[in-house]
Amino acid sequence: MAGTAGTPGTPRVLRAMNDRAALDLLLEHGPLSRTRIGKLTGLSKPTASQLLARLEAAGLVLAGGTTEGRPGPGAQLYEVNPAAAYAAGLDVTPGRILAAVADVTGRTVGRYELPTPGRRPAVPVVQQVTDALDGAVKAAGLDRSDVHRLVIGTPGAFDPGTGRLRYASHLPGWHSPALLDELAAALPMPVEYENDVNLAAVAEQRLGAARGHEDFVLLWNQEGLGAALVLGGRLHRGWTGGAGEVGFLPVPGAPLVRKVSRTGSGGFQELAGSQALAGLARELGVADVPSGPYTEVAAALVARAARADADDDPHRRLLQTYATRLATGLASLVSVLDPELVVLSGTSLTAGGEALRDLVRDELEELAASRPRLTVGDVTEHPVLRGALESALATTRDEVFDTSR
Repeated sequence: MAGTAGTPGTPRVLRAMNDRAALDLLLEHGPLSRTRIGKLTGLSKPTASQLLARLEAAGLVLAGGTTEGRPGPGAQLYEVNPAAAYAAGLDVTPGRILAAVADVTGRTVGRYELPTPGRRPAVPVVQQVTDALDGAVKAAGLDRSDVHRLVIGTPGAFDPGTGRLRYASHLPGWHSPALLDELAAALPMPVEYENDVNLAAVAEQRLGAARGHEDFVLLWNQEGLGAALVLGGRLHRGWTGGAGEVGFLPVPGAPLVRKVSRTGSGGFQELAGSQALAGLARELGVADVPSGPYTEVAAALVARAARADADDDPHRRLLQTYATRLATGLASLVSVLDPELVVLSGTSLTAGGEALRDLVRDELEELAASRPRLTVGDVTEHPVLRGALESALATTRDEVFDTSR
């Protein structure tokens, strides 16, 4: 493997680069033979053999089965050792903390859900976090000390200047300026914090609809309405972590909301957020609007509306009106950012599938000059949690797979 510009070409550095290339290939393709690894990396058979022996001795790869289906003895196959490291992720909402642990290959090995209802939690946040993490660790058959890194996803964002959580007034107990220090003292592993919608974008970029895209917007609608901005392949978080808080956008069709930091909402949220769907459905004459948590009601209404095809069906009118409202706010984003792709994510959007996507696209073409491609997100099972795991695994692999030390 060729070194990058400016990288010293010492044998140790070159070996480490080849080691990492081989490990990445094993993660991507699964078990591979020595010959196949040599071909994919461009290494000679002796060098590939030395590489695999080195990685096996370091506990990073395992010799597994053999190839089948060819004449003669099968070739030895190698795979990444799943137990080489573990990483964890937490998805925090006002009603629960969902925790998971994954091995270094990305396979989830333990999951736990901790209910956290109530505006004033009786259990301190630090204990909630450690209880949720410990539940997932126990489910994986591990100890807390086995976890190499933890990424916590929350609504809003921790201001890098003050350490306070901003843009998430609805998350009780998480706004103490001492919280990050308290969590650091309680947890034995490095901890990172990320906005929940940003993590959904990480999941789509690594595993889903945004793979291979350097510039895209992920529009999220579930508990709240938000967006993640990926520019030049990197998340754009803004000066205080508030980039993408599009629920606060003033938009036509909604009253002008003032003092948004106190209300925790804004025009776009009031117009197209999940909590608006039930009322909109009743206004349009939709019968038997379900009851329950507004996120579940919104997803059920949108899914039902996506199956309607008659123009005079109230459900069809609901989907069309919802699409117009979504496009109204989305037009501001695409006009400023001109992204290559827009990913629709969160249950209130993915429930509409291609039918909602097509309506939003058609409306957006009339409201904005740029023409991004619109797609529905592929990562629909706990995308925030999956993004937290992917983020934690990326850093973990960089550290554990570094054989230059």
